Amino acid sequence: MEKKGSILMQKYELGQMLGQGTFAKVYYARNLESRQSVAIKVIDKEKILRVGMIDQIKREISVMRIVRHPNVVQLHEVMASKTKIYFVMEYVKGGELFEKIAKGKLQEDVSRNYFQQIIGAIAFCHSQGVYHRDLKPENLLLDENGNLKISDFGLSALFDSRRQDGLLHTICGTPAYVAPEIINKKGYDGAKADIWSCGVVLFVLLAGYLPFHNTNLMEMYRKISKGDFRCPQWFPPEVRKLLVRIIDPNPSTRITLAKLMENSWFRKGFKPVERPSFYQDEEHSVSLGDIKAAFSATSTEEKPPNAMKHTCLNAFDIISFSPGFDLSGLFEKDISLKSEARFITTKSASAIVSKLEKIAEMESFKVKKKDGMVMLQREKEGRKKLLGIDAEIFEVTPSFCMVEVKKTAGDTTEYQKFCNQDLKPSLKETTWTWQGEQQQQQQHPPQHV
Repeated sequence: MEKKGSILMQKYELGQMLGQGTFAKVYYARNLESRQSVAIKVIDKEKILRVGMIDQIKREISVMRIVRHPNVVQLHEVMASKTKIYFVMEYVKGGELFEKIAKGKLQEDVSRNYFQQIIGAIAFCHSQGVYHRDLKPENLLLDENGNLKISDFGLSALFDSRRQDGLLHTICGTPAYVAPEIINKKGYDGAKADIWSCGVVLFVLLAGYLPFHNTNLMEMYRKISKGDFRCPQWFPPEVRKLLVRIIDPNPSTRITLAKLMENSWFRKGFKPVERPSFYQDEEHSVSLGDIKAAFSATSTEEKPPNAMKHTCLNAFDIISFSPGFDLSGLFEKDISLKSEARFITTKSASAIVSKLEKIAEMESFKVKKKDGMVMLQREKEGRKKLLGIDAEIFEVTPSFCMVEVKKTAGDTTEYQKFCNQDLKPSLKETTWTWQGEQQQQQQHPPQHV
């Protein structure tokens, strides 16, 4: 157990705890040799293994090695023990930007200065193929000179995370700051989603409150989907015009970073930050210790060699998947022909996969499996091409899963017929409830579950 004054890896003296989350604690520390102040994020390996977050931690390390920029919190070193993973990071002692906003709205010049730093850093991240996906004042830190530092790349995505359609599909972020296309769940451009969040942050800096805040989450989502917000009277006209272009619910017409950085209001007093040469020299020399071996050993202990991965849900996923928050009516003209369905089960992910394979064999489907996804393709062509169906398995807890079934190709009517006449009856012994079924069924699950 880490405690104040203890020595970590014979290299760092730990000080007070700065913060705590579900899977990690952050401590102030000092390098025994150089006396440099650092922040050390201590991650509990057992906890992240239990919820399948190893890949997310690896991605966070990869991303922080890439985004070496003066306005991004820097990763100095990664170390690992048998039970813990340690991120040694730049210590930013000015606290969160959120703490400043909590005291009230900021002056226009101050807000613009912070916004310029955010946009400059995000433009660099995007140029490196990195999308943050959780930009908000709580993840923006200030150093002792008032310079802004973007932190927490735990939900970030890399350019190669995109699917074949060229889009990202993971639902993540903080509801009040998230772009409407993410709520829509049809795939999104990570760069455009980040731009939307930057616009919400700018509004909050200048107003002191959120543009889409509502105690009713469903109503807030409706406002986000329409870009329904009002600027306070004290906003200058040029700021209002800019915000309308940034907080545009249509990603195809939303302003790009390049155009934003040409805007006259944005450019006032703007001084692009030059990356010091030492950032470039150290770009590929961040010490990772024996982290790969630590991850590898952990994975071997926990998973059989051919185990299929499955996706873990975060709180935002669970909210957005809930029937009460189904926003399909806001985005789809004909909601009578739904091309997706979900069911909840207390069976394991492997049991669900086995059941889906048996159904596929009976109904003449080819099967492919990859990263929590079972992809089915009918061998005989129907009305519109071959019917293709993806079943993605989400683990809420180790003994509680949700499965989302989506049509990826072919005729919707044929897909619905397959779901109602073949899939649902065959999964009767596996399923607790399908989305949309009566609440009474949910309260009284069948005895065999």
